[in-house]
Amino acid sequence: MTQGMRRGLTSYGDPDFSLFLRKAFIKAMGLSDDALSRPVVGIANTFSDYNACHGNVPKLVEAIKRGVMLAGALPMEFPTISIHESFAHPTSMFLRNLMAMDTEEMIRAQPMDAVVLIGGCDKTIPAQMMACASANVPTVIVPVGPMLVGNYQGEQLGACTDCRRLWGEHRGGRLDAQQIERINERLAPTPGTCMVMGTASTMACIVEVMGLALPRSATIPATHADRLRSAEASGQFAAAMAVNGTPRPSDLMTKASFRNAMVILQAIGGSTNALVHLTAAAGRLGLKIDLAEFDRLGREVPVLVDLKPSGRHYMEHFHWAGGLPRLMHELEGLLDLTTPTVMGGTLRDYMESAEDVPSQDVIRTRAAPINKAGSMAVLYGNLAPRGAIIKQSAASPELMVHTGRAVVFESVQDLTERIDDPALDVTADDVLVLRNAGPRGAPGMPEAGYLPIPRKLGEQGVKDMVRISDARMSGTAFGTIVLHVTPEAADGGPLGLVRNGDRIALDVPHRRIDLLVDEPELVRRRAQAAALPATGAPAPDRGYAALFHRTVLQADEGCDFDFLVPGRSGAP
Repeated sequence: MTQGMRRGLTSYGDPDFSLFLRKAFIKAMGLSDDALSRPVVGIANTFSDYNACHGNVPKLVEAIKRGVMLAGALPMEFPTISIHESFAHPTSMFLRNLMAMDTEEMIRAQPMDAVVLIGGCDKTIPAQMMACASANVPTVIVPVGPMLVGNYQGEQLGACTDCRRLWGEHRGGRLDAQQIERINERLAPTPGTCMVMGTASTMACIVEVMGLALPRSATIPATHADRLRSAEASGQFAAAMAVNGTPRPSDLMTKASFRNAMVILQAIGGSTNALVHLTAAAGRLGLKIDLAEFDRLGREVPVLVDLKPSGRHYMEHFHWAGGLPRLMHELEGLLDLTTPTVMGGTLRDYMESAEDVPSQDVIRTRAAPINKAGSMAVLYGNLAPRGAIIKQSAASPELMVHTGRAVVFESVQDLTERIDDPALDVTADDVLVLRNAGPRGAPGMPEAGYLPIPRKLGEQGVKDMVRISDARMSGTAFGTIVLHVTPEAADGGPLGLVRNGDRIALDVPHRRIDLLVDEPELVRRRAQAAALPATGAPAPDRGYAALFHRTVLQADEGCDFDFLVPGRSGAP
């Protein structure tokens, strides 16, 4: 097996000259022949001044390098795209596939026998999962870790569930400008990802349970010394993988490990976004996430982790309660503990490393769950022929069965312009509908599904109402919100047929979301829509935006590009 600097030589027509030239240039970095003879571990550096979540990455890189060198291999740091949720226009999801392509190609293009991928903010770990699945070079993922909690007037605060809750209070006139500004300064007090069970923490838990990351790496706070020790150990295991050539991502990312990920996703009160990302990562290996199985697990697997937005606590409390290994004990019998890990053993080894913390109240037993049902449910009906998702653990119980009048917004821009209009015809019993906010329609499927409560209702004290869209929402958000309606309106989905005043029925126990309009009328509307000229922005004709528009798949297929998925158009 070709290893180290001999791996993937640049094509000059003379392999010996290619190696000679490569070594000549790398020696400009001061490396010796001894160093250049070692197996190589690549380290993807995702630090960026635009990405505060990754503020600890330089120290993580240093610790990983130390681990690699202690194990006798050569660490080689390289940059990739870094995406921060709040600094990506039009949305971070639009750039996830670009980061996945960048990371995959840099792994392929540069000589490395194993790679350590440092991820955190929402779309970085999903992009890295997709990339390593396709490149199939031995990989260890190192999450950056959650930030510590903030505090305001004796209340613990966390980005970004409390961002949304308190912003809603400000919109409703219950917090003034000075108060919300003070809160703004305290919501994110340290580097690291959101300290609630948002998408970043969810994906960190998923890569841990899939064996792609070390035990407890999902929950160690970003600022703690244990985070650096975990990074050092990750470097050591990556070095061993560089020598052995195993395990590869395809050995770890199996049907059984994806099922384990779905169990954990339901049990932690995880982000709805994670289902799209899991589907994309599985698709890279020719595997399919079965929505029916996911929904069935949602009926069998209770929510056991008492974290916002489904519960009360934050990620550092989950960590000190024993983290994911402790949770695995409560889920024994629902998880396949024979699945392999980057450490060379099985998931059972992770579980057996758990610390027992008798006084903790963050990880519940199955006899005393946060919710008897899992985090999410999959809905079908004439509004969502290929499915839609609701995070039932963060929804209002009284709205789980509800029928209301549709108030329709044609786009994110339309929502922005009209939601706070005092003349908007809306009541708390209505159903807010946002369309043309999916993968193609927005583009990029923004986190616009968390439609704000209309200001005039917020001022009346309304905290929740049924909301439906083909968009996503942040994993940190809460409310009775139906998301990922598939197919999206811009792809001919029935969400495009809804009219103001139509009745919509939500029935979560029976897993239904239906437009209460008879079929002949829907046929008439569909024909009428087909006869009208196209509306909305014209399709982009150049660059990445054009590639995205032409090839992006729907939410039930992970929103990946069709040519990157085996068995899809243009893919091998």
